[in-house]
Amino acid sequence: MRLRPQGPLEPSRAGTSERAVRATARALLAESARVAVPLAVLVALVLFAIFAPILWSHGADTQDLLHSLQSPSFAHPMGTDQLGRDMFARVATGARISLIVATLVTLAGALIGGLIGLLAGTIGGLSDGVVMRLMDAILAFPPLILAMAVTVGLGIGLNTAAIGVALVSVPWYARLLRSEALRIRSLPFIEASYAIGMTRSRVIARHVIPHMLPVLFIQMAAAFGYAVLGLASLSFVGLGAQVPTPEWGALITEGLSYSLTGQWWISIFPGVALLITVTAASMLSDRMRDLLDPRGEYARL
Repeated sequence: MRLRPQGPLEPSRAGTSERAVRATARALLAESARVAVPLAVLVALVLFAIFAPILWSHGADTQDLLHSLQSPSFAHPMGTDQLGRDMFARVATGARISLIVATLVTLAGALIGGLIGLLAGTIGGLSDGVVMRLMDAILAFPPLILAMAVTVGLGIGLNTAAIGVALVSVPWYARLLRSEALRIRSLPFIEASYAIGMTRSRVIARHVIPHMLPVLFIQMAAAFGYAVLGLASLSFVGLGAQVPTPEWGALITEGLSYSLTGQWWISIFPGVALLITVTAASMLSDRMRDLLDPRGEYARL
């Protein structure tokens, strides 16, 4: 019996490889498209917050008592409130306030919590145990209750509410990134880096931090949605932004009493804007996890 030699470019194997590459490319494009939808919504909200207060003819604080409590119309697409202020202008200004403050809160929590998690996961020892027990103590409190306590302790206002929400988010970053740092530290290429004489600081800068960025970005997307919702919640109960600041939570509170008498637009439109923002941020976090972590490694941290 004569055996037919198999060449290196066997058609069947080449076709299978090409199909696998095409399938992988299609899956990657599909995941990228799923990321693009919530990202486009957030970009549209940012553009709305930047340009709407500038281009719109009505000011957020301009009062017109003769046109108070008007329902949505061509002149006032979102109606007017009890003082005749244009709700479209106030919702747009509230978008600017909410997005800016939530972004600063997210960055502050990521910087502080990420640094704590990085040092605890790479250095270890007694400091790791002490810091993590402190993080556990903070996590023992319900997040909103702790943010309320911090806000009341520092003084009611939007700035102190932002500090409270940022403080609540720090343990999330710290524990998550510590787990990720421990996972990366145990990988063979990290041990090889130490074996060839690299210092700890260089290993952290060259290898650990770049491999931690995907899980950090996923957590930041989720924390951004919580920051927007947390700030609105504190303003809703009177601990955040105060009248006449047109923050979304404060606008919802102002419109509640008028909703019972039929002026639904005062609280509905800020609530819809809040819902869209938080939903888009949550969807972006989920899509980023699917794209950056297809094997579900970060979900087990």
